[in-house]
Amino acid sequence: MSAYTVKKTPGDTAWFTHDRFGMFIHFGLYSLPARHEWVRTREEISEQDYRKYFDHFNPDLLDAGAWAKSAREAGMKYVVLTTKHHEGFCLFDSQYTDYKVTNTPYGKDIVREVVDAFRAEGLRIGFYYSLIDWHHPDFTVDTIHPDRNRPEKVAENKKKDPRRYAQYMRDQVTELLTNYGDIDILWFDFSYPGGKTRYQYLPELHGMGKGKDDWEAEELIATVRRLRPGIIINDRTEIEQDLVTPEQVQVTQWPTHPVTGEKVIWEACQTFSGSWGYHREETSWKSPEVLLRLLIQSVAHGGNLLMNVGPTARGIFDSRAEKALGVYRDWMKLNSRSIYGCTMADPAFSAPEGTLITQSADESRLYLHLLQYPYKTLILPGLAGKIAYAQFLHDASEIRYQEEAPSAYHNLTDSIGEKPVFLSIPEHQPDILIPVIEIFLK
Repeated sequence: MSAYTVKKTPGDTAWFTHDRFGMFIHFGLYSLPARHEWVRTREEISEQDYRKYFDHFNPDLLDAGAWAKSAREAGMKYVVLTTKHHEGFCLFDSQYTDYKVTNTPYGKDIVREVVDAFRAEGLRIGFYYSLIDWHHPDFTVDTIHPDRNRPEKVAENKKKDPRRYAQYMRDQVTELLTNYGDIDILWFDFSYPGGKTRYQYLPELHGMGKGKDDWEAEELIATVRRLRPGIIINDRTEIEQDLVTPEQVQVTQWPTHPVTGEKVIWEACQTFSGSWGYHREETSWKSPEVLLRLLIQSVAHGGNLLMNVGPTARGIFDSRAEKALGVYRDWMKLNSRSIYGCTMADPAFSAPEGTLITQSADESRLYLHLLQYPYKTLILPGLAGKIAYAQFLHDASEIRYQEEAPSAYHNLTDSIGEKPVFLSIPEHQPDILIPVIEIFLK
């Protein structure tokens, strides 16, 4: 088993730390303006002006089966769908609001379609649920609310009852966890108790944000655990649960618990570009090499990657998203063994410059990912006497190695490190992004 001890969690994370790779889907009314999923608050759009997107929401080309097939072919093992984002619009047929997909021209329960399709492809199901709701009548105006600079709307806060909103969330989460079968992940988003924001706000809103007390998070979590004891819950209610979720950062070391110092279960969430929802004019799309590195680096530091797709308002993945998914599809088809069931390598094995190492959980194999292709020889300190066999993973072609330094390295032995092994690498890189060397240990 893995050499690492990880903090015990309330939910069942065994499957999660094996599967390592999932698809995030951000879909909602914001797909129509196609200017970022926070468009309503970025542009301070009023409730009345935002209504046009509800009235015209009709993703007529949506094929949840096609979404699921794309995810499975890309090597993803689970999905997390935005059942409700900050705008408050629900992709499911909730009995607690009229602001839902079944009241739009589309008329069908998208959550139901996605759950059925992804289950049919053998993927596990996760639900994103926003703690923020700019539509709900009892959600008070704060520093990130679209109405933050409308004094008449701020004045209405005194008439609102946050307790009713907290009950609304519990009621909707109960629906989500009882109407769609066994759900594997509940992904809440997000707390901001200090009210810190780059947006402007009126003086009376200074420091006004929302956190676990506003969400009545303890009762919310208790409701979830009562309905689905083994479900995985993230950390964004401000109550520690199963999963730490760094966002849009390239994690370079395994996150640890701030009190106990234990390693924690974690998942990086990332986007293909700079937006979560569909953004027509977004240009900062990640290169194929960066996309693969995000996945490899997550696993190499003991974590998962949740990679986001934002469907268009007609319900399809646009060509840029399809190309990005194709990068994962082509690479994972040949190299998924270095991802599934793998984790950070034993600290006795250090990664040479320009490489990342993962290790199988049973410690029998190392996977050396060549981010920078070496010239003829690759030196691995500490592996002398420990290798049974080595091969390229993509085609199972042998990689020869020796423990005696080649003549070119005789004068450099002092700088190489202890007990090195010298791998003989083909001079020309195989026709694959980030080749992987699979090392079988004795």
